[in-house]
Amino acid sequence: MTVLDMFRLDGKVAIVTGASSGLGVAFAHALAEAGADVVLGARRVEKLESVAESVRGTGRRVVTVATDVADPDQCQHLVDRAMEELGRVDVLVNNAGIGTAVPATRETPEQFRSVIDVNLNGCYWMAQACGRVMQPGSSIINISSILGITTGGLPQAAYSASKAGLGGLTRDLAQQWMGRKGIRVNAIAPGFFESEMTETYPDGYLDLVMVRVPAGRQGDPRELAATAVWLASDAAGYVNGQMIPVDGGLTIA
Repeated sequence: MTVLDMFRLDGKVAIVTGASSGLGVAFAHALAEAGADVVLGARRVEKLESVAESVRGTGRRVVTVATDVADPDQCQHLVDRAMEELGRVDVLVNNAGIGTAVPATRETPEQFRSVIDVNLNGCYWMAQACGRVMQPGSSIINISSILGITTGGLPQAAYSASKAGLGGLTRDLAQQWMGRKGIRVNAIAPGFFESEMTETYPDGYLDLVMVRVPAGRQGDPRELAATAVWLASDAAGYVNGQMIPVDGGLTIA
């Protein structure tokens, strides 16, 4: 096996949540291009099908499942379908997420809880369901955010809290499962990449943020997806319990 062979995912099955748009699409394509069959979960079924068609162009098998990760039963159903259709689960990319930008004195309990339910609780329900069937050598990748590490200057208490919480969840599951199950658990903390969330930012906001980014630009989704492929593969076999910023250097500036 060459070093490049270690990055291949041939024969593996990967689940991607939040796969109907944005970064989820980039993750799905990259995992398939690396050789994995993929199971796509999201609430917007109509968009999932179009993503699935494009991913099938890589020659890999694709399964789509309507999934709201805030519901533990739907998370279990997604994993059950993966096992029924493809026979195994080797990789989970916990990408489903939502965000709000509500001043803290005006944010309602329902608004706050809805973000935590998807971004933090949903990752746990998905990891829990996958952890029951994953074999040694499997990999869970939680998609956190640099807003769980630093501030973006917007009122995003619920979003930041949920993404910071993923750091603790990642470390604990990594400690629990690496030794007993052989499952690695890591997290990626993306900086600013083009997505549905960045489209909602106020005019001029991203220009101000880029001043803090040594790279001087937003990230290319393929750069983020390549990091996920690495963490999913044997090339990252000795990486466990880590939060890896992919942010152009923003968190060191």
